[in-house]
Amino acid sequence: MQGGKLLTVFVCLVSTVALVNAGDPYFYYTWNVTYGTVAPLGIPQQVILINGQFPGPNLNSTSNNNVVINVFNNLDEPFLLTWSGLQHRKNSWQDGVTGTSCPIPAGTNYTYHFQPKDQIGSYFYYPSTALHRFSGGFGGLRVNSRLLIPVPYADPEDDHTILINDWYTKSHTALKTFLDSGRTLGLPDGVLINGKSGKVGGPNTPLFTMKPGKTYKYRICNVGFKSTLNFRIQGHKMKLVEMEGSHVLQNDYDSLDVHVGQCFAVLVTADQTAKNYYMVASTRFLKKEVSTVGVMSYEGSTVQASSELPKAPVGWAWSLNQFRSFRWNLTASAARPNPQGSYHYGKINITRTIKLANTKNLVDGKVRFGFNGVSHVDPETPLKLAEYFEMSEKVFKYNVIKDEPAAKITTLTVEPNVLNITFRTFVEIVFENHEKSMQSFHLDGHSFFSVASEPGTWTPEKRSNYNLLDAVSRHTVQVFPKSWSAILLTFDNAGMWNIRSENWEKKYLGQQMYVSVLSPEKSLRDEYNIPLNTLLCGIVKGLPLPTPYTI
Repeated sequence: MQGGKLLTVFVCLVSTVALVNAGDPYFYYTWNVTYGTVAPLGIPQQVILINGQFPGPNLNSTSNNNVVINVFNNLDEPFLLTWSGLQHRKNSWQDGVTGTSCPIPAGTNYTYHFQPKDQIGSYFYYPSTALHRFSGGFGGLRVNSRLLIPVPYADPEDDHTILINDWYTKSHTALKTFLDSGRTLGLPDGVLINGKSGKVGGPNTPLFTMKPGKTYKYRICNVGFKSTLNFRIQGHKMKLVEMEGSHVLQNDYDSLDVHVGQCFAVLVTADQTAKNYYMVASTRFLKKEVSTVGVMSYEGSTVQASSELPKAPVGWAWSLNQFRSFRWNLTASAARPNPQGSYHYGKINITRTIKLANTKNLVDGKVRFGFNGVSHVDPETPLKLAEYFEMSEKVFKYNVIKDEPAAKITTLTVEPNVLNITFRTFVEIVFENHEKSMQSFHLDGHSFFSVASEPGTWTPEKRSNYNLLDAVSRHTVQVFPKSWSAILLTFDNAGMWNIRSENWEKKYLGQQMYVSVLSPEKSLRDEYNIPLNTLLCGIVKGLPLPTPYTI
């Protein structure tokens, strides 16, 4: 636990703490964000460190814990962190994206206070500002089950995080200059496993050590920028047990396609000959495969790993079939004592259908991306602040985007993209990918049921193919080339929430939007008041806070 610095911040958080607390324990952290020099691909380059670490420290929590993190921004530009997959129930103030929060100015600090309310699972955090994620600042985030909630597998010998990602040797500022000038980023320069790139036969220090006969849990997250990564371990099966907060039916896999922004938890048993084994992460669906290895060692072994690596699958039909094999574990309890399957999402009437189609076009001679002909741009005043201060009309317009894309989109409108969605309605969203490249999309503040993914164009008749029984509840869905994916969810979390492409080149160039989910009651039962330490910027800077909500 950190000391006095955080206690002074704690005072200004009291009004929020009183609402979030409910007797749950507090955990305090101080994170110093700095630049540093490392050589992940053998070339020294500037990266973003948290407490001197690349990747950043693992954040280990338990359902309903209060997490208080004082972030000191020692960079030379504004900075934000977001907590991918955490729902921040009633509390989009802590989501850490530019549509809800003013970035932390250089040389100052800000204290996040959030609670993984009624959540368990494997997640990660990362910088949401500019292209900072391309320089690091990301790390693992796990939410463990409370002791009174049974988990559908025996306690593992240990619990490890594996962060896999594609990587560029150029700095985030250089990459930003490329995109701002209309250039593309091209293929990544390499792939990393926990910030390192290994070579077959090289002097690779083991990343993990296992005791013979013991079973270990590995949380595998793709924290990259554009590449689906296939992950596999020499000579070992991976038993999939959890996916982005949901327990799943426990099938064994030789390899897993992990799309950008997704996390899987697997069990691996050290049941092979005691020696070293390679973990392999390689890109999928790119013109050129890029890969790396890391070493997993058996305790006491000095025998080197075999140079014969397990092969990656070929084609995206294999990946689609693997997606279809994922099933929700209906009898397991997640964060609450009741079984996951007690929520019968397939029997709820759909009240609204929203189709979001990839859009790409030139604007002023430069490539931009969007949804349904609208390319998002962040205003100086965060959308949530403008809405809360009742100054939305001075910052953005609601519903510029339509629920149904035009049959032919020839232009892109560049402006803030905010869609109103009625509180507690059950909505169908269809992501259509008309491009030849892979996509994945993420929704903040909620989990959804990924009920179908198919090639071609979506029509209402496709609903007959939906999995309405045991689709996995998750937060990031992949969409294959020239294909579509459908999700179902209840928008029951009041706030301003980001929908974005997890291809960060496209996200930066406008392929994102926000949904405003307003509670008509303006009650603390539905949404927390703005924290007293909230940074104010844009047109709300210096203004007194609005009258707080009451119960």
